[in-house]
Amino acid sequence: MIGYRVDLAPDDNGSLLVTCPQLPMVATFGETREDALSHALDAIETALASMIDDGEKIPRPKAADLAKDDGLTVRLPALTALKVQLVWALEAAGITRAELARRLKWNRESVDRLFRLDHRSRLEQLEAAFRALGRRVDVVVREAA
Repeated sequence: MIGYRVDLAPDDNGSLLVTCPQLPMVATFGETREDALSHALDAIETALASMIDDGEKIPRPKAADLAKDDGLTVRLPALTALKVQLVWALEAAGITRAELARRLKWNRESVDRLFRLDHRSRLEQLEAAFRALGRRVDVVVREAA
């Protein structure tokens, strides 16, 4: 599970201001707690997409934040989480996307799409990319809290 902790603070107009300490560019709001957390997910995904596009380092969530069960950790959707994990795996392998394309024998655009959060990549494509990096994808399904 990948998720980022957010802070909610009452704003001056009755709404809730949402910020994310690990992703300082995230700032959004919502009328209710549920609305604010929904907007937080959109803002976090937008920030991550921008960071990936710009080649910025994506911070790993803090284990202590993930362990808290107060509803303020925004969990990433599975596809987004896989793509973020792919960024980290590529970084750990110390290779470029061009090298990943060579290993997969794919064109560069096909590899680049794996890193775009707005692209609905197929699971088998992501699994192939992870295999090329010496990794495998395991799926765990848990009871909802």
